[in-house]
Amino acid sequence: MKLTVFGATGGVGREVVRQALEAGHEVTAVVRDPARLGVPEHQRLHVAVVADLTDPDALVPVLTGREAVISALGSANNKQARLSPVTSPAVRSILVAMDLAGVSRLSAVSAAPVGPDVPGDGVVARKIFLPLLRRVLRDLYADLAVMEALIRASRTQWTVIRPPKLLNKPRTGTYRRAIDANVPAGRFIARADVADALLTSLSDPSTTGHAVGVAA
Repeated sequence: MKLTVFGATGGVGREVVRQALEAGHEVTAVVRDPARLGVPEHQRLHVAVVADLTDPDALVPVLTGREAVISALGSANNKQARLSPVTSPAVRSILVAMDLAGVSRLSAVSAAPVGPDVPGDGVVARKIFLPLLRRVLRDLYADLAVMEALIRASRTQWTVIRPPKLLNKPRTGTYRRAIDANVPAGRFIARADVADALLTSLSDPSTTGHAVGVAA
């Protein structure tokens, strides 16, 4: 496939680029600073420098002729999300640009706390840990919730991937999934496995139009 990857310099985005190239895809990595990409030059890798992700007109050239889009965008922390939300404004523009460029398939990363509680996870997780996490990181999750709402209202063939805590570990490919739900006792997952989930969802029609919980 011909893919455009947003958030390519982040931990998940960098893994998406690497794995996509390994799988034989042609990748356009959208970055602000090419030096931060950290992926070796490759004949199927095109690096596009875009300073403003909220300008749809600037995004159309990096989407024209592509078959799918992966968004690995996310705020670095809750303070950044509170002062200047990153994800939802960028995704709003990406959706407009996708429509203009005629690209319909989208896979985007969100977060497990944006999704529903798992009834079987126990009182401590549901009544103490998750409410505390959602309160501490409320601005970050609010940004992601707006992003998800924008995606659901769009005309794209979309999939949203919701991981729990992210770890820098190798890809296993054996993580658990839950369609329109979170994974029971899902506490963490490797960034590399989130990248795998984003990529494999593009060719998995069972995930289209759904939020998918993933966890180790």
